[in-house]
Amino acid sequence: MNINDYILEEIKNFTFSSLVKSAQKQCKDFPISHIFIVENNQLMGCFLESDIQTMEHEKVTLAESSGLVSYFFADIQAPLLDVIKLFAEHDCNRLPVIDTEKNYVGYYDLSDILDVFIMSPFLHNLGFTLIVEQIEKDYSISQISQIVESNGGKILGLFISEKREDIVQVTLRVSSEDIHEITQTFRRYNYQVVSKHENDDYLEDLKSRSDYLQKYLEM
Repeated sequence: MNINDYILEEIKNFTFSSLVKSAQKQCKDFPISHIFIVENNQLMGCFLESDIQTMEHEKVTLAESSGLVSYFFADIQAPLLDVIKLFAEHDCNRLPVIDTEKNYVGYYDLSDILDVFIMSPFLHNLGFTLIVEQIEKDYSISQISQIVESNGGKILGLFISEKREDIVQVTLRVSSEDIHEITQTFRRYNYQVVSKHENDDYLEDLKSRSDYLQKYLEM
């Protein structure tokens, strides 16, 4: 999966010499969380949309408010999950991207990246979602894989979805003709099966949530 195919250049960038009123117009025209400052093809930082909208002197330049600039970006080599994490950390709906020489190359749009994730084999392939818990000292990826595969299943993907005190919670996507045997084996190995979701109901819920988020972003 090459998420670089989703790098966009549709919305223009600004420099510190750009007028505040130009930046305010862009924020009114597009549902964006930030505007980007790019000079000589270098990313200089990002202004929050709400900060732009509250600037009172429309005819002054953005340089007058340089103290409000934040600096964040995605490296062009960053994998999908790292990009999703950056979106969450910076509470943004578009994320600037720089190349290996630190040049600005465009941006990712949150709705595009969520679509890529929803359509990934981890969520899109037919299967079941299992959430299991285990004491951290007894938790083992190799054991989890063995439990699934010894019962004729295949792991489509997994991640640690929660960690509290000495408990680890793992979410798995599993392809299997008999999920019951897998859950029973997890219990025999002292894993607590927190929940299981059959493919149709779970995916429909995810898709409906994605559709709702898409509509929200387009408002």
